[in-house]
Amino acid sequence: MSVTAFAPETEARFAHARQVADAVLFEGYVLYPYRASSAKNRLRWQFGVLVPPAWGAERDEHDFQHTECLLEPRAGTTLAVELRFLRARRRTVQQVRPGGGFETVAELRLPDRVLVPWDEGCEERVEAVVTMDSLLDGDGVTIPFTRPAGEESEPVRDENGFLAGRVLRRYEQLDGALRLSARELDGPYRVVRLSAVVENTSTWTPAQDEAAGRDAALPRSLVASHLLMGLSTGSFLSMTDPPEWAKAAVAACRNLHTWPVLAGAVGQADLMLSSPIILEDHPAIAPESPGALYDATEIDEILALRTAALTDEEKREARGTDERAAAAVDLAESMPPEVLERLHGAVRGLREVTGPAPDAPLPDEYGLPPTDTPWWDPASEAGFDPAHDHAVVDGRTVAAGSRVRLDPGLRHTDAQDFFLCGRTAKVEAVLHDVDGTVHLAVTLDDDPGADIRREQGRFLYFQPDEVTLLEDDA
Repeated sequence: MSVTAFAPETEARFAHARQVADAVLFEGYVLYPYRASSAKNRLRWQFGVLVPPAWGAERDEHDFQHTECLLEPRAGTTLAVELRFLRARRRTVQQVRPGGGFETVAELRLPDRVLVPWDEGCEERVEAVVTMDSLLDGDGVTIPFTRPAGEESEPVRDENGFLAGRVLRRYEQLDGALRLSARELDGPYRVVRLSAVVENTSTWTPAQDEAAGRDAALPRSLVASHLLMGLSTGSFLSMTDPPEWAKAAVAACRNLHTWPVLAGAVGQADLMLSSPIILEDHPAIAPESPGALYDATEIDEILALRTAALTDEEKREARGTDERAAAAVDLAESMPPEVLERLHGAVRGLREVTGPAPDAPLPDEYGLPPTDTPWWDPASEAGFDPAHDHAVVDGRTVAAGSRVRLDPGLRHTDAQDFFLCGRTAKVEAVLHDVDGTVHLAVTLDDDPGADIRREQGRFLYFQPDEVTLLEDDA
């Protein structure tokens, strides 16, 4: 086993896969409007966070990731593994005192930016190259790693070159381990199940910090943790779309807090990305994307336009929040019209539609074969009247005007349902969809805008088994 830099050929293959891995690493790193003062940026680090064991023991956060995937090795196969994560570096800001020395402040205002306290994300890597034989032998291979605590100071000067203050950056000690093992499976083909476990092994406990909240645990956590794995020879099997003969073995794999997909170019199977975000095989960065905007829940076009429209003061705050936030603002400001136009949409594939008529009728717009009987006949709705139809709830009739208590959550289709549990509402209509399912359109009793919603026909919808008829309407 070696824990050294990769060979040039391996490094080149990994460099291609890192384009997507970088998007995973910095997903949600700093959200629009890119300012530390924004509510969206006050609760950070949501993906792939491996906290110290003592912190996660009683909270809904994890101190490990467990990846299992299948591969078909050849003689002498070696496995190159790269663990990548962010390390939170805590930044404080100090200004020069009139009489000398420094004092910590909430902000340091400069002509081009406003520096504020912030947690910066520093990329860390743990690399290893192991032989498949060493993984199949005994308990496999364990690679411990440590990043020591430390502090850095950077002077900050004003537009005239005079010392205005300084930035202090503090690292906390971070400890972890990467555990690799493999087992050959029974069957007609030589298939190996690879297990890769990433652990936070920090001995820090909340009792060591008087204000031990999540903010105290994060500098000792692995953030956005994920793995890149590459084979010198042989191939990985897709965990999303495996061959028929391997489906049972894939289903038996345990993947906890991570999801492995084939990485690299389409058609290759020598790279695997185990990501805390669910991806498809061979994920790729859209060629139209001009650069990282860090807020992948937004559409790039809209995000770029909104960022360019920030006020000068807001841009100063963003540039002082983080170097990557400053780069996103600069990108939006400098984007030429032809690049912005490319973000409006793209055609990924075309097919030939000219030529002789096909022998068989084409399917309709829904992909269904043509038929003389339409899938939906508007005339069939003549017997339905939402204002007078009724539904049955626990053997009792519910119709427009009935009052009910909402008990959603059976299907967990909408996270906002949890905010509506136990609320009372008025049934406005009983609706039937084309599949025969009954829906109750309701307005909340305590909604001050109920009259407006009623006038516009904007209701909340529930099925009969998600409501209880109130006694005064029974």
